[in-house]
Amino acid sequence: MSSNPGTSSNPGTSSNATVEISDVLLHKRNSDDLGWDFGKTYDPNNKDKVECLLCGHRMSGGVRRIKEHIAHIRGNVKACPKSTKEEQEKCKNYIDNAKVKKRAKIEHQQEVRDSVTIESDEEDGCEGDATTRRKKIGPMDRYSTPIDPSIPLTSKQFKQQRMDEAIWKEKIHKVKQYVARWLYANAIPFNAIDNDEFRQMCEAIGRFGPGFEGPTQYECREKLLKEEVERTKGLLKPHEEERKRTGCSIMTDAWTDVKRRSIMNLCVHCKFGTCFIGSKESSEEAHTSEYIFEYVDAAIVQVGAENVVQVVTDNASNNMGAKDLLKDKRPNIFWSSCATHTINLMLAAIGGMPRFKKTLDQAKAFTVFVYSHHKTLALMRKNTKKRDIIRPGVTRFASAFLTLQSLMEKKTELRGMALSAEWEQCIHTKKPKGKIATATLISRAFWNGVSHCLKIFEPLVKVLRLVDGDGPSMAFVYGEILQAKKEIMVASNNLEANYKPIFDHIEKKMQGRLDCPLHLTAYALNPYYSYSDPSIFLDSAIMDGLIECAEIFYHGDYEIQSQILNGEFLKFKNQQGLFGKAIAKHGCQKITFVPADWWATYGCHVPLLQKMAIRILSLTSSASGCERNWSTFDMVHTKKRNRLGVGRLNNLVYVQFNARLLKKTEKRNGNNKDVLLATDAYHAQGWIIDGADDEDIDPVSGLSFRLIDEASGATEATRPRRSTRMRDLHDDDFNSGDDEEEANEDEEEIDFESDKDEVLPSKNYDQEDED
Repeated sequence: MSSNPGTSSNPGTSSNATVEISDVLLHKRNSDDLGWDFGKTYDPNNKDKVECLLCGHRMSGGVRRIKEHIAHIRGNVKACPKSTKEEQEKCKNYIDNAKVKKRAKIEHQQEVRDSVTIESDEEDGCEGDATTRRKKIGPMDRYSTPIDPSIPLTSKQFKQQRMDEAIWKEKIHKVKQYVARWLYANAIPFNAIDNDEFRQMCEAIGRFGPGFEGPTQYECREKLLKEEVERTKGLLKPHEEERKRTGCSIMTDAWTDVKRRSIMNLCVHCKFGTCFIGSKESSEEAHTSEYIFEYVDAAIVQVGAENVVQVVTDNASNNMGAKDLLKDKRPNIFWSSCATHTINLMLAAIGGMPRFKKTLDQAKAFTVFVYSHHKTLALMRKNTKKRDIIRPGVTRFASAFLTLQSLMEKKTELRGMALSAEWEQCIHTKKPKGKIATATLISRAFWNGVSHCLKIFEPLVKVLRLVDGDGPSMAFVYGEILQAKKEIMVASNNLEANYKPIFDHIEKKMQGRLDCPLHLTAYALNPYYSYSDPSIFLDSAIMDGLIECAEIFYHGDYEIQSQILNGEFLKFKNQQGLFGKAIAKHGCQKITFVPADWWATYGCHVPLLQKMAIRILSLTSSASGCERNWSTFDMVHTKKRNRLGVGRLNNLVYVQFNARLLKKTEKRNGNNKDVLLATDAYHAQGWIIDGADDEDIDPVSGLSFRLIDEASGATEATRPRRSTRMRDLHDDDFNSGDDEEEANEDEEEIDFESDKDEVLPSKNYDQEDED
């Protein structure tokens, strides 16, 4: 006999465990630090007083003491007698890694300070650096001029004050107050303080000394902005060199700003990432195939036709018309459909199947009910430890998947909530929608449906995450879709009746988009797939794609085509020369390897094929980088700055977007944010407000903006449109020049707390047995 939801077959054991876990969570700090896996706070008035969960020893010093206690690091605390060798090593490594990171951070900050230069070359040669020119501080300097910009400076006061933090703590605090005041008065985000540019600004002003006058508005928007554009171009020189070496992709998209101006932008992607190269206003022009082709062709000339391998756009009909025009003029350049858009179409089609749509509709009805009432929302957050169940994604389907996953993770807490006295006594749960929500939570069929949805969707979501990143994904997109189909087959219990309708949707959306010669060639030339499964070389479709790709890449040069297909490719296929070395075979067995680098190392004896392989395997498969650029436009072109001209807007975005790219390149080994998570709740509105997926809803009145507009006669300002991310997932007949989405500029923002759970690690979405 099955037990009630949220209870155990052993009530006594379950109750004790629940109390113990709740107690730990109650006294656990809001931190991901490893130490909280082994300890907790025990004094609500002193968060530094902690207790070991293994031996019960109490100590002062916070979470660091817990780790030292577990790791048997003597000096500050006694060793834990119950920690295992594995736990000791784990905590010791965590402490050591923290020291390394702190040391690296200090060194980086010093490098940032040292990079500041305000002297001319002549001054550098005669006076030395700022450090050597500093005046030593003595006790009498305590009585020097106070730091107060409102006090006029005399000639005697024009002297740089050098402050030691121990002596001049009050003066340092005074300076910080002025900085903070500027932040508060101008609504500058707090994280701007962590920017290297802010530290450099402080260092430069400090080196200049008293009397510095900041730049004028005119200087910032004219002379200084143009100088920064030129400086950014200089910093991007390595990217230009990489484009020459490994090729690049041109990406374009359209956008409508708050003044209803249509703006097209251009980005170029190479192995180092996506760069913004320019934008233009196209309000007076129809986005026809000819217009898009001319715009893209001009970009190809700007970047260098010899460096461009492909153009990537969404699947709009006008883009496909431009593809044909480009083929006539530049037959050696490919035109590819955006993989992110295509996979979203697959997921949307699968989600519309009756067996999945029912579960999605039930889940959506529940979240809409919870978020519609303050009481139910408070109860939900109380039971889930203030964690939201809505996770906004970059598309509507990403929001659906992330929210389903969040529901599954909080299944026990939500079912317990539905059976609690507080939920039963709530006035809203006694109404029809409340009763439906309660029935949903306690229904095993619903949770089994959620589990099944996640098992079916997750393989394709993995591919979505792969292609939606900023790295070279062309080498893996086709192979990983095939792998996703295998996983879906297993999740469908290998029953053809279950998985064939899903495969039909995948293949329909994939045809002509992700099975083009470029994708097939990347699949064949990636040894991760072809060396582990040589039958790939016997597939006629793949070999046809490879031959056609060689004909396009070396268009019109039949001699080179013959050398590649009849000579060099056979060496790769038969693993001859360097390809046959054990280290070459071993180096391509993990999916984390870089195929283009592998070819650069082992393909020297097949130079023509090597060049083609490196350029193809270094490509992106999506226009996501171009679409992400609209978030930069959003920040630059706000309602308060909607008078910006397109030229100045272009320069600001060029500096800001490419500055982020350069920082990302420097921190390539750091933690990457999940690309499916969004920074706003736009695509999650359908899970919060009933009917919001169908049309934009005013969160205050609950009415659609269309109805408000018709009733008032006013025209709502449009939210900046971000192409395939922001538009509904319409299919092939969509025309990007005609699509605009309306939204309320004053829409209330919902702050979603991060659960800090990754999307990708596979989880066991176990189903419950039916009674």
